[in-house]
Amino acid sequence: MPLRLPVTRTHTRTRVAVAAAGLLLAAGAPAAYATLGEDTASPTAPMAQTRGKAYVETRLFFGTERPDGGPDVSDEQFMAFVDREVTPAFPAGLTVQNGRGQWRDRTGTIERERSYELILLYPAAQAPLHDPRIERIREAYQQAFGQESVARLEEPTLADF
Repeated sequence: MPLRLPVTRTHTRTRVAVAAAGLLLAAGAPAAYATLGEDTASPTAPMAQTRGKAYVETRLFFGTERPDGGPDVSDEQFMAFVDREVTPAFPAGLTVQNGRGQWRDRTGTIERERSYELILLYPAAQAPLHDPRIERIREAYQQAFGQESVARLEEPTLADF
């Protein structure tokens, strides 16, 4: 005959709490997982309107300190570079923002410097046309100002003008 232990109030409360937690988890899990799926719109909920067309946002980060110890790239020098190298390749528009950044150079030294962020938006269908232009901009800056690199970030986005 199996050994039976007496059931106390504490055991009963624990069983009820565990059962309640299990029911809550079971009831809530389908709803939680449903929000992770692709098709989460209910027939009665209004759909958010998506605006814009498919674009690519490219951000380039230009450091201003020169590894050879020369003078930092000035605002005038950078804007002259933009006028000479970037505007002809992207005459429809661009954005330049000032920044502060840091990165580890090839010797392992953490460099902190003033920087510029250049933001370009262009139709996604034109990405193959713009890719070599962007690479020429990066190479031209590295060569002109003795930089080890110019960081490039890209994201698909929607834009409406």
